[in-house]
Amino acid sequence: MKVELFVPCFVDQLYPETAFNTLRLLEKSGCKVEYNSKQTCCGQPAYNAGYWDEAKEVGTKFLNDFTENTYVVAPSASCVGMIKSGYNDLFTNTIVHNKCRSLQSNIWELSDFLINVAKKDYFGAELEGKAVYHDSCSALRECKIKDEPRQLLSKVHGLEMLEMADTDMCCGFGGTFAVKFDAISSAMAEQKVNHALDQNADYIISTDLSCLLHLQGYIDKNNLPIKTMHIADVLCNGWLESTEY
Repeated sequence: MKVELFVPCFVDQLYPETAFNTLRLLEKSGCKVEYNSKQTCCGQPAYNAGYWDEAKEVGTKFLNDFTENTYVVAPSASCVGMIKSGYNDLFTNTIVHNKCRSLQSNIWELSDFLINVAKKDYFGAELEGKAVYHDSCSALRECKIKDEPRQLLSKVHGLEMLEMADTDMCCGFGGTFAVKFDAISSAMAEQKVNHALDQNADYIISTDLSCLLHLQGYIDKNNLPIKTMHIADVLCNGWLESTEY
């Protein structure tokens, strides 16, 4: 099946390997992947900051960069959630209303797509250790994703998945929230990491690199014996074959 890959600006700039691993997973699922190099941002930063006119301008470009009747897949529930929910505020009853609705119904977060569209949950990944899964706010509440990542991670050889307390609580990032309310944000990250450490976990895994960046910052600052990983990187870990892009 044909899939268009959406690489959020956050992933493109800070975690490009996750984008490549997303591509590898989609291809291993039998998808023909296309990538529009002109794509940029979904408009979420401006939208969350209250600059809706600017967000609408960026969002209009996004709608023009992707095909409305083709699957669009992204390694970020946050950005997918923005398109599924935030675009209702920006484009309802506008000239692009119908195109927006079509794209909203065809955009998928990676783990959701692999389980519910591609019908694949095993990729031969290997990762030794214990891990907890962090339910990001966008994945759980906007994209309604909960079981899909856990199903994929349960098939990773050597990985013992554990459930931490308050897994559905926010990590404290929240985009500009982490800047405007840094003390509260740091305390929320501390709570999340401590819950993971209570399980003696080696890894915190999630669908959202923004959450993981925030948590990894707290981990590094305090020299804690735990690491964050995006689910795409976990599912490609230990592959014997290598593909150059």
